[in-house]
Amino acid sequence: MDSINITFPDGSVKQYEKGTTPLQIAESLSSQLARDVLAATVNDKEWDLARPIDEDATLKLHKWDDPEGKHAFWHSSAHLLAEALQELYPGVKFGIGPAIENGFYYDIDPGEHQLTSAEFPKIEKKMLELAQEKQPIVRADISKADALKMFGDRGEEYKCELISELEDGHITTYTQGSFTDLCRGPHIPNTAPIKAAKVTSLAGAFWRGDEKRKQLVRVYGITFPKKKMLDEYLALLEEAKKRDHRKLGKEMELFAFSQNVGAGLPLWLPKGTALRDRLEQFLRKIQKQYGYQQVITPHIGNKNLYVTSGHYAKYGKDSFQPIHTPEEGEEYLLKPMNCPHHCEIFRALPRSYRDLPLRLAEFGTVYRYEQSGELHGLTRVRGFTQDDAHIYCAPEQIKDEFLKVMDIIFYIFKALKFENFEAQISLRDPAHKEKYIGTDENWHLAEQAIIEACEEKGLKARKELGEAAFYGPKLDFMVKDAIGRRWQLGTIQVDYNLP
Repeated sequence: MDSINITFPDGSVKQYEKGTTPLQIAESLSSQLARDVLAATVNDKEWDLARPIDEDATLKLHKWDDPEGKHAFWHSSAHLLAEALQELYPGVKFGIGPAIENGFYYDIDPGEHQLTSAEFPKIEKKMLELAQEKQPIVRADISKADALKMFGDRGEEYKCELISELEDGHITTYTQGSFTDLCRGPHIPNTAPIKAAKVTSLAGAFWRGDEKRKQLVRVYGITFPKKKMLDEYLALLEEAKKRDHRKLGKEMELFAFSQNVGAGLPLWLPKGTALRDRLEQFLRKIQKQYGYQQVITPHIGNKNLYVTSGHYAKYGKDSFQPIHTPEEGEEYLLKPMNCPHHCEIFRALPRSYRDLPLRLAEFGTVYRYEQSGELHGLTRVRGFTQDDAHIYCAPEQIKDEFLKVMDIIFYIFKALKFENFEAQISLRDPAHKEKYIGTDENWHLAEQAIIEACEEKGLKARKELGEAAFYGPKLDFMVKDAIGRRWQLGTIQVDYNLP
């Protein structure tokens, strides 16, 4: 009998027969664990509970309270939603259906069917009927040719477009009941754990985010392993409506929007301007204490600046269209980020190592062309002002400077009573280095500086591969508000490339 060594998070190692699944391992440890476990991570890869392990591996088992457990649960629920829609509305075609922070969505082409909120109870009822059948969710490897034929025969042009871009030999499907989807997974073993379902809203979504493509219907939903959890979530949603900043901003006369000015471009009213000015003065005082110098940069920049920095290649499609001047071939952009402008300020004078660290700060207004369907009050806009700073320093000064920025963030969080927050170290994806600029050596130095700084501060931060900026890794802070919603408030990046 071939055996494999499984290493658990506490460092303990146990032997199992080759081909044992994570669910079988959970069963060997505890019957309760086997009932509660939803997904697994094997050698740092997301893994189905029913998928065999054929080599020595590290193993983490995830329950509902783990982000990975919720992700698998909601990803499977997106498939359950699609299966329900397929049964209720024959001929519906499917785009993508991922898990999101709170629940999931599926982009669909309803064809002749008209979906409205009046249909929600019927969809929810069908989802729970299917869930109660305890349908196994079965993974299968499939060739590109077979996948194209399978989905092509069903008239699923959106799936066929996705398949055409995939590499043969790395394509998988998942089947539950009569529904088969193109998917990487992972999923829960069967639909039985899904005990409560709610379709929450509908929205328009252009296929692949392209306004020139067909607009699909995005169906949002959320599910839970207990009905009580759904009731508590719906109560929180009602509380969120009372705290909606768009409602409060109007009532308190803080800000307004005008279609004559343009969507996503807020107008700050006198009371809102006074509030914003008070916040800026508070932040300026802290910056001065930590040795920052204020700068001001224009609201536009020559397109070549962003081409040189690499931002245009990465984010050009998210910028406003170039501004053409009377000079032939001359183009400007509304400033989408402050970094290249600050690099030019650094270049403007001769510099000595004695000038380092040089700390520049700006309340810089930037402009990004968010799609109209994604605009939302002040949280998703087309023009916003960042409390943005760039520190130019020698490599040996990086960690010390990083620690000081952490001190600033902790001070601000304490002053504003942001007591419930999480931290994430966003690293480069080593499997896709082509997405990033710079040498392996510099990336290693930058990532180590962040990891060591967090260890020195005793900050427990989770590591996420593939979440780094194209020029460097970062430490992101996510703050939870009064009703548990997460907001990214604060980012520190280490950049060896742009300066």
